[in-house]
Amino acid sequence: MTASINLPQAARQALSLMDLTSLNADDTDGTIESLCQKVKTPFGHPAAVCVYPQFIVTARRALIAHKLSGEVKIATVTNFPDGGDDIMAAARATREAVASGADEVDVVFPYRSLMAGDEETGLELVEMCHAACGGQALLKVIIESGELKAPALIQRASELAIEGGADFIKTSTGKVEVNATLEAAEIMLNAIKASGKEVGFKAAGGVRTTVEAAAYLTLASDIMGEQWITPKHFRFGASSLLDDLLATLSGSPMASPQGGY
Repeated sequence: MTASINLPQAARQALSLMDLTSLNADDTDGTIESLCQKVKTPFGHPAAVCVYPQFIVTARRALIAHKLSGEVKIATVTNFPDGGDDIMAAARATREAVASGADEVDVVFPYRSLMAGDEETGLELVEMCHAACGGQALLKVIIESGELKAPALIQRASELAIEGGADFIKTSTGKVEVNATLEAAEIMLNAIKASGKEVGFKAAGGVRTTVEAAAYLTLASDIMGEQWITPKHFRFGASSLLDDLLATLSGSPMASPQGGY
């Protein structure tokens, strides 16, 4: 695969598509300030930073300090990571996140409800969270593909999220055993294509190297076309990926990072 791919080119593209992420239980204001400091690189900057709701204001201040406010979006998470079925709680948290200044909200689809045969809860939760964004923020719906497992369930969750008004569908929380996979990505991208709607795709969890990122970019290009792959339509949710991308771009390949979102 690497023989036919220009890795520095893939790394530069992937960097511009990243949601640089810190969603750890021990995050502090200092952690988020450090995250935002990493956003400014010699090769451009990620599309967004993704943080817990209580750090939205911290992230905004840090991005302003680095003169990147407006260029780098602030994403946050709701109904996270459990993907509960309390529709009103998810909508309320989404509304509060937008009010706090989030540009994008990644909400977890109630995937267990779908696995139990209940499609209505998921559809309504997405609809309510979309309404809660009020046209002020993008809604990215995490379907938790690694827990759904079955291709038919991954496809149906994708379809319901799109029907409910998702601006993006996202593979994973990064908090379960199986996160982003190319197999799930293919199903999700084909669901987007079949819908005919302006919906993006986000691969999150487990994408740690330039080679891995390039595989997703190739898949998306094959299904949706090369011109489709922009921050408006495609994102990587990652923390450890950035180091490998920068190593590729600077010509000093490093060992693949272990762990990370």
